Amino acid sequence: MKAIKVIDKKPVLLDVPVPKTEGVKIKVVSSSICGSDIHMIAQGAFGDHVIGHEFSGLTEDGRAVAIEPVTGCGQCGSCDEGHRIHCEAGLFVMGVLGDGGMAEYVTVPAANLVVLPTGLDVRIASLIEPLAVAVHGLDRARVRESDRVLVIGAGPIGLATGAALRSRKISYDIVARHDHQKVAAEKLGAGFHYDGHYDVVIDAVGSSASLQQSAEMIKPLGRIGLVGISWIHLELEQGFYAKEPELIPSLGYNCSYPNRNFDEAAMILLRHPDVSDCLVTHRFPLDGVTEAFATAADRAGGAIKVVFDVA
Repeated sequence: MKAIKVIDKKPVLLDVPVPKTEGVKIKVVSSSICGSDIHMIAQGAFGDHVIGHEFSGLTEDGRAVAIEPVTGCGQCGSCDEGHRIHCEAGLFVMGVLGDGGMAEYVTVPAANLVVLPTGLDVRIASLIEPLAVAVHGLDRARVRESDRVLVIGAGPIGLATGAALRSRKISYDIVARHDHQKVAAEKLGAGFHYDGHYDVVIDAVGSSASLQQSAEMIKPLGRIGLVGISWIHLELEQGFYAKEPELIPSLGYNCSYPNRNFDEAAMILLRHPDVSDCLVTHRFPLDGVTEAFATAADRAGGAIKVVFDVA
């Protein structure tokens, strides 16, 4: 089968055996590129496995599913509470530490399958994973309808956060760097009226500069939700402490009912079809791997979310 691996810090398409490991066999339909994939490729972080942790597909009995790529032992307290990312047996993410979804087939644990709601197109369901990240970030930051909210960053996670806020009927402003991001954000209900004194700032960038901007825009004793992942050392300037904000990092998602973030993310896509139209800017077959990753890395060139159409 066709699959994408990383060799010498470059994503390449290879012919590899169809997986025969224990689990449910999935015919992958859609797999998308995450910004973390690009950073990890540059750092040489991937081993000899198929990459891709945002994917959806079909089981052998025809069910359309999205896949939670974070696995767990299923026996510890963290797993019981749905926080597989804190599993006491250690962190394992499909597509990062083991085979993932940029392939024609993949096998996954049954517990990681999320059956799509009726009417949701499996071809856009790879977006459920980043939307679940956004949903979890809002939950961690304890965002309420009465809060004044600012999102800093209008890449895939920032826009996904905006989509989740709109779905929850919470108004928000957003800071977007590029014109095409501003257009997408406006379609997702964002405002651009910055005056500081926000109850909650969601930092979807994860840099020292964005944290400084968060501190400038937050009201005293407000909450800063950090959903953007930093790949370098972060610095906090002295002024950050003056307002005594809460800094609330967020990573991954809750994986257990009734708070399963993938379920809310799937419903956002089902109820708001324009979300996929706003997020997905480019589509490629697997054999377009080189162009796809180059496109995804060029945010200034118009890319938001780049998706592989696998089947």
